[in-house]
Amino acid sequence: MLNGKNILITGGTGSFGKQFVRTILKRYKPNKVIVYSRDELKQFEMAQKFNDSCMRYFIGDVRDLPRLQRAMDGVDYVVHAAALKHVPIAEYNPMECIKTNIMGAQNVIDSCIANNVNFTIALSTDKAASPANLYGASKLVSDKLFVAANNLTGGHKIKFSVVRYGNVLGSRGSVIPYFQNLISEGVTSLPITALDMTRFWITLQEGVNFVLKNFERMQGGEIFVPKIPSMKMIDMAEAIAPELTQEVIGIRPGEKLHEVMCPVDDSHLTLEFSDHYVIKPTITFSSPIDFSLNNLNEKGINVEIGFEYNSKNNNIWLSKEELLQKIKQTKEDES
Repeated sequence: MLNGKNILITGGTGSFGKQFVRTILKRYKPNKVIVYSRDELKQFEMAQKFNDSCMRYFIGDVRDLPRLQRAMDGVDYVVHAAALKHVPIAEYNPMECIKTNIMGAQNVIDSCIANNVNFTIALSTDKAASPANLYGASKLVSDKLFVAANNLTGGHKIKFSVVRYGNVLGSRGSVIPYFQNLISEGVTSLPITALDMTRFWITLQEGVNFVLKNFERMQGGEIFVPKIPSMKMIDMAEAIAPELTQEVIGIRPGEKLHEVMCPVDDSHLTLEFSDHYVIKPTITFSSPIDFSLNNLNEKGINVEIGFEYNSKNNNIWLSKEELLQKIKQTKEDES
């Protein structure tokens, strides 16, 4: 699929970007892999490890439309992973979040259309479904922009879709590395926001695999949601450090007790496939699409009206042993 192609990933020096680059270099022979991000130090460090002849490193911000358009010249595939993602920081710096997550998303769309990119997938988050914080709200707007972009392509043969999933095991800024750092510092207890709090969990490699598979599936306009396990945060803390106690510190600004990936208000738009869900566009495209049959000939069925896919009612749960195995596998994947 990606052999001989030019691929660009925004926010490419992040946890997802590194694993995405590592994976496509192992599986394919791309013509160019372009890492587009703001931080020169992270790019320098990444270039020491990923120095194949196809690699290109572009310093740039998704807020900078001319630079983004230049970087996308000749690109076939785009993964949009750049975002401001820290929930409390976004609450305190709302316009910075909006500039990157919303205005930056539109810049990516405009640049893709201007450069005749073939396929674009934007990464989203469970926090974009029925959002309770600014980060989630900004990603919901981004999702809407990418879905609606399929009506703006004119004569360009470009498709835009969205991938939405939950917390990523081991990613920078996630709770597991945070807990591990606390443990290494010799703490006697781990902070838990709420005893009943649950979250969806996915490994970096599973997230990368899902994006790559959806490049094959996509028809343009879908929001792809994987079927992934849930886990209570207190169970996660006990798995990582069974010898430590937990201290309930209360929910942080903008946090939910449970996360949602397919909202009840979208149940009339939601299709269930064997290993994922698809949320169809709320708008009508100029060329009607049958989203119940994708490009891999996988068939989906309508969920019941009133269905909601959230981390509390999930029928797939991660055991403590499975969590530890996934953490171990993540370290091996990154080696």
